[in-house]
Amino acid sequence: MNYPLVGLFVLVLGAVLIAGVLWLASGGAFQKKYDLYLAIEDESVAGLNLDAPVKYNGVAVGKVRDIRLDPGNPERVNLLFAIERGTPIKEDTVAVLKTQGLTGIAYVELSGGARDAPPLRATPGSPYPVIRTKASLSARLENVLTNVLAKLDSTSNNINAILSDENRAAFKGALADIASVAHTIAARKATLDAGIANAARTFENASRATAQVGPVIDRIGHGADAIEKMGNEVAGTSASAGKTVNSVGADVKRFTAETLPELERLLSELSVLANSLHRLSEQTRRDPRGFLFGRKPVPEGPGEPGTGPSKP
Repeated sequence: MNYPLVGLFVLVLGAVLIAGVLWLASGGAFQKKYDLYLAIEDESVAGLNLDAPVKYNGVAVGKVRDIRLDPGNPERVNLLFAIERGTPIKEDTVAVLKTQGLTGIAYVELSGGARDAPPLRATPGSPYPVIRTKASLSARLENVLTNVLAKLDSTSNNINAILSDENRAAFKGALADIASVAHTIAARKATLDAGIANAARTFENASRATAQVGPVIDRIGHGADAIEKMGNEVAGTSASAGKTVNSVGADVKRFTAETLPELERLLSELSVLANSLHRLSEQTRRDPRGFLFGRKPVPEGPGEPGTGPSKP
């Protein structure tokens, strides 16, 4: 018997058996195939380890294959996911870091993926399709707490500024002034009561006067109506008088056109008569005898031609 050949056969058969067992243990012909996806986180990934589960709406669909810092920006972390082929990773799929219960073990939760959204593909220059990320709950709480603490700190500083020594002294002086005013008002309580009572009586008298003014206003209104009526009547009378004046004016014009020439001739003759009477009166006053015996001829003056006395 060739013992070396038998030993070699046993070794080869054992290796084949071990390889077959390992292959069956890993799934064999039913082994799942995975696609690689990249996610870029802008927050700390503390608690996330290699082979951490990747879940899609709570269903495990892959594992974290690699975790490393972004060489171009150390504030970002590149996560490489191995996700089962056929998982509907869409362009609107989002990756979020979450923790499991109280253990604090982190995993990646995928969500989104509308039915009509196109599948996620790798862009030119990137070896893997890049899944969008969203801040985790712990990161959002940290941001909220940071903002709240910053606002509380600012509020505390403002309160300290308000409660400074100068402001406290001013508040103390203001309270003292208010107390003094209150004491003064309390001391003059009787005077204030009397003033309030007088004001009440004044308001009451004013209300009575207002009630009495009402009828007066009504009478004034009636008088205004009567005056308006009288004005309307006067306006009508004025219109009638205007018509009368117009008719009289026409008559006067006609009378003037017909009578004035006769009056002018009459006045001219009366003027001539008056002048004659005036001359007669003057002559009678100078020579009253002339009115009874007639006028004598006026003697001629020296040198005037005439008959004169005859010479002897």
